[in-house]
Amino acid sequence: MEEIVTYVEMTARSQLSPAAPVPGLALDALDRSSPMIADLLARIGAPYGWRSASRTEQEWKSWFAECPDRTFWLLSFEGEPAGMVTCDPQAAGEVEIRSFGLLPEFVGKGLGGYALTLGILRAWDLAPAVTRVWLHTSTFDHENALPNYHGRGFRTFKTEVGDRS
Repeated sequence: MEEIVTYVEMTARSQLSPAAPVPGLALDALDRSSPMIADLLARIGAPYGWRSASRTEQEWKSWFAECPDRTFWLLSFEGEPAGMVTCDPQAAGEVEIRSFGLLPEFVGKGLGGYALTLGILRAWDLAPAVTRVWLHTSTFDHENALPNYHGRGFRTFKTEVGDRS
């Protein structure tokens, strides 16, 4: 199956176009040792074929080890886990939003725009000299993913066409 991967970026915090706040939606730090991380990422990614949906225990260990500075934030709605944001600080002041998503039971409830806003703000706050926040999405992700990213102020800087078999 053909897959289009779209890479988007912000090169200044001022480019953020925040979504309206959603009462009851919060983003809190999650310790990287939390067993919730693998479970949440697997559940979030399952509908979209993310690798996290089928990683073995050894693959999870490798994933955690590949970026010791990776940060994890739990999205919660009215006190219930609703999603997750992970960020990888990189060289030269860049931050990749490595994963962003909502649990299936929270998709379609109007949370995505503000959840992304909260995640973007955390990414910009990871270091005092962040100059770029970026991420990628796929045509296999939720149909509103790319419109949400563009709506928050990200601009496309690259697309790749591949085959997901």
